[in-house]
Amino acid sequence: MTTKNALIRYRTIDRCLQNNGRQWALQDLIDACSDALYELEGRDVDVSKRTVQLDIQLMRSDKLGYNAPIEVYNRKYYRYADPDYKIANVPLTESDMAVLTESVTMLRQFRDFNLFNELNGVIQKLEDKVYRNDNELEPIIHIDKNESLVGLEHLDVLYQAIAKKVVVWIDYQSFVARKSNRFRFHGYLLKEFNNRWFLVGRKAEEEKLYTLALDRIKSISVDLRTDYVRRDFDATTYYRDTFGVTVIGNRPVPIRLRFDHHNAPYVLTKPLHHSQVSLPRSEDGSLEIKVTLQLNYEIERLILGFGEGVEVLAPKRLRKRIKGILKRAAGLYAPGNE
Repeated sequence: MTTKNALIRYRTIDRCLQNNGRQWALQDLIDACSDALYELEGRDVDVSKRTVQLDIQLMRSDKLGYNAPIEVYNRKYYRYADPDYKIANVPLTESDMAVLTESVTMLRQFRDFNLFNELNGVIQKLEDKVYRNDNELEPIIHIDKNESLVGLEHLDVLYQAIAKKVVVWIDYQSFVARKSNRFRFHGYLLKEFNNRWFLVGRKAEEEKLYTLALDRIKSISVDLRTDYVRRDFDATTYYRDTFGVTVIGNRPVPIRLRFDHHNAPYVLTKPLHHSQVSLPRSEDGSLEIKVTLQLNYEIERLILGFGEGVEVLAPKRLRKRIKGILKRAAGLYAPGNE
């Protein structure tokens, strides 16, 4: 709050000194700052003489980048030596411009998502303020996104329902269902994984937690008559022993994997999971690691993504399953299937 209050004081002093129609003694500036903070806090805020004197000193200096030309005349009153000065006109440094330009470029990548619609005005204002060369600057940071994803239109409604603790009716059809099913749902969390969005929560009157893919939701409507209930859910705890979004509920098991020398550096610099423990690399450069996780679809797909660069050492049932998947995959390329 100290920083916020200081900014209010700086702006108040600036506004006062822009008004050349009256004389501003130190006590006048103190009173103006007190009034401004009262409007902000709703209570009297003690602004001392020393505080405002330090504010003026800081505004004069280069520490805030203002270099405000505040002068004292008649040994009593304060004014700007340049009557056209105001802190809003302080030019940005080259470093400031570089940061702002890149920030605008990055924020613009979110502009088409419904969830970030409120950013549009902010981004436009930033673009209006940021100096642009005649040649449009190419982005330095690129965030992977797919605006064609089905279900993104539901993000806004679900976000607001969770934030405002509102129950929703959902028409949902899984990939294996022949028709959709309608039920009340108490949403707790929106989670993104592998460029897909999911809703986590409970169906009305059920204890079980469900993970619903937004691309399988047919329609949503709010239910203002049913009380919203959130019971014993903590996202960090819920996903602690899981890779991805599918929480099986089984006890996590130690998974031992050996990566070849080509993939070892990637696994060392980007661990698969926070539980990862790495053994010293072998002479051939290979790396053995252990992660403790629930066995689910996502961990299988992660392992398969490394292809021949990884071997499952344990547990046996996971090794057997990955072996079977790879064997069937290799059969697709057997003679006669080419």
